[in-house]
Amino acid sequence: MRNNEHGVFSRELVERTVRELHITSLENATIGEVLLLASRLEELTGIPFIRMDQGVPGLPPCRIGLEAEKAALDTGIAAIYPAAEGIPELKRETSRFVKAFLNVDVSPASCIPVTGSVAGSFGSFIACSQRDPEKNTILFIDPGFPIQKSQLKILGIGHEQFDIHDFRGEALRGKLEEYLAKGNIAGIIYSNPNNPAWICLSERELQIVGELATRYDAVVLEDLAYFGMDFRTDFGKPFEPPYIPTVARYTDNYILMLSSSKIFSYAGQRMAAICVSDKLFGRQFPALAERYSGAGIFGPTLIGSILYMITSGATHSTQFGFAAMLKAASDGKFDFVEETREYARRAERMKRAFEKNGFHIVYEKDVDRKISDGFFFTIGYGNMSCGELMQELLYYGISSIALSTTGSEQAGIRACCSRMKPELYDVLDERLAAFKLDH
Repeated sequence: MRNNEHGVFSRELVERTVRELHITSLENATIGEVLLLASRLEELTGIPFIRMDQGVPGLPPCRIGLEAEKAALDTGIAAIYPAAEGIPELKRETSRFVKAFLNVDVSPASCIPVTGSVAGSFGSFIACSQRDPEKNTILFIDPGFPIQKSQLKILGIGHEQFDIHDFRGEALRGKLEEYLAKGNIAGIIYSNPNNPAWICLSERELQIVGELATRYDAVVLEDLAYFGMDFRTDFGKPFEPPYIPTVARYTDNYILMLSSSKIFSYAGQRMAAICVSDKLFGRQFPALAERYSGAGIFGPTLIGSILYMITSGATHSTQFGFAAMLKAASDGKFDFVEETREYARRAERMKRAFEKNGFHIVYEKDVDRKISDGFFFTIGYGNMSCGELMQELLYYGISSIALSTTGSEQAGIRACCSRMKPELYDVLDERLAAFKLDH
């Protein structure tokens, strides 16, 4: 047993609280369980945690969206069901936003509002795995968002996964082909920038993914929750290079997921859009026709037979709010990249504190470049395992999640900087110094 004499919370208190909350395994605790534990310890003691667990926005919501949503509510639309395919304004502005910042053409018809990207991936998993009886498995380029694997458990869809840590650059091609050559991969999913590692796939890596997706007829699900937040490059100028890297330049087999949660700090309204390539949107699949007794066209089936059955459309007023924010960004009136750059400043300051006290960055490079500072980063300590480090940090009032829960094979934890406040930097320094003293 390790010595935690300089810890903030006693081992006994933490263990008693774990039992009280019926957490079966602290080392394998989910984000929700860690969140619950940290909140309960704060409640019991009055001592604040350094909260690095849940990836929630740490900036005020975009006023443009708030005002547009309030104005929409004043028109009485709360009494009207939203159309399953979304309001024309949002579809048009999503298409324009994709052109402005990705330089990719997706027609408004192929842009579909969803109740958060979680609903978008849920519906997309269904459509992708049902379009071809031979293709019934989703491939994760990990580390990734644990909830997406939980969705597959609910749906009964199988998955494969690999940690990209040792397969960057050209090495990615051979690793992907190991799985795709089996012929059963329906879709490939990853986030870019990556949750939790904050690595960013390069244009060359995205080209590899796109070429192989076309060759093996797999749909790429590109999660762009942290859109434009690779702060090494200024992606904030609409309709001007540099454009944000995307697989959409290299294949017609893609679904892009655009969320309002982080780039507009609009998480509470659960609003996102999925952009299906026009070619995939209009593609006919006999298996879908047979299952849903329709024409089997991918896009309309996804909207009317799948997404509508999950949420019956997306909240009417919030669609107007999202449309207004996208329009302001595309018009150059709202620089969301500059707004979210605050996360890079927080991450840089927090990383410095960890490294000063003997910790190291786990995912530290994008091929040959140091990773960007941003919303997340990853930390390791000596030879501690993921669960051990996550658990030990709890005694010092620092909450995080173990990388093992994200599909990573590396030892360490995910740290989120979004809830960090100026008055807590000195507290973080003190607690990390105490950790170092005991370890």
